[in-house]
Amino acid sequence: MLRVRDDDAGAFEELVRRYQSRLVRLMQTLAPHTDLAEDLAQETFLRVYRARERYEPGAKFSTWLFTIAGNVARNAKRTASRRHEISEMDAPRFLGASDDSGPLLATTALDASGMMPVRLAEGDERARLVRAAVASLSERQRMALILSRFENMNYVEIAETMGLTTKAVKSLLSRARVGLKESLDSYMQSGVLDEDLHVSQSLPSTSKMLEQFQEPHRSARSKPDNNGKSTGDPSGGDA
Repeated sequence: MLRVRDDDAGAFEELVRRYQSRLVRLMQTLAPHTDLAEDLAQETFLRVYRARERYEPGAKFSTWLFTIAGNVARNAKRTASRRHEISEMDAPRFLGASDDSGPLLATTALDASGMMPVRLAEGDERARLVRAAVASLSERQRMALILSRFENMNYVEIAETMGLTTKAVKSLLSRARVGLKESLDSYMQSGVLDEDLHVSQSLPSTSKMLEQFQEPHRSARSKPDNNGKSTGDPSGGDA
């Protein structure tokens, strides 16, 4: 990133190649709908380039990048919400045709994201259940979970990225795990996720499916709050 700051065009191209697929996958999870993922990833890189002269060498680049990405995604959601208020015709694209369709649209985004650590295959009942459960979480819980489990960030890094304290991050992750368990328990008891997906008796237990989301051992990587420097979004994006 220091080379990018010094206007090295080749360095910026290398940076985009290194992070583009990860950023697109994140946007497919956070964006109003998956069609926007690549555009929002490009917008994020554009903000990075515009803010290159303000990049602080002490800041971890991935933390800085995902902070900007989170702001870009939130701005996109606000824009989508305003469009929904103007025209009901846009509702199926952004919010779903009914109150029940929102989780299904979110599940579709997760289907395409490749973020889940289970092998995705057509008709993989277990994977669809877990993805739907993740989609039912709040945006902040979902982002904290993604950064923790799939970007391998520690508490301090997640806190810097999301503009929170480490205590708040721990609380988010704890509530996310509780939410996942409740969603999966509900699906297992009812036997139905939606009209197209019925839970079979051969699925593993809820606790077994949640093993991938158990609390990681962070003591070796974590550091005290006062050592973590918040980088924010130097590009001036809305928080």
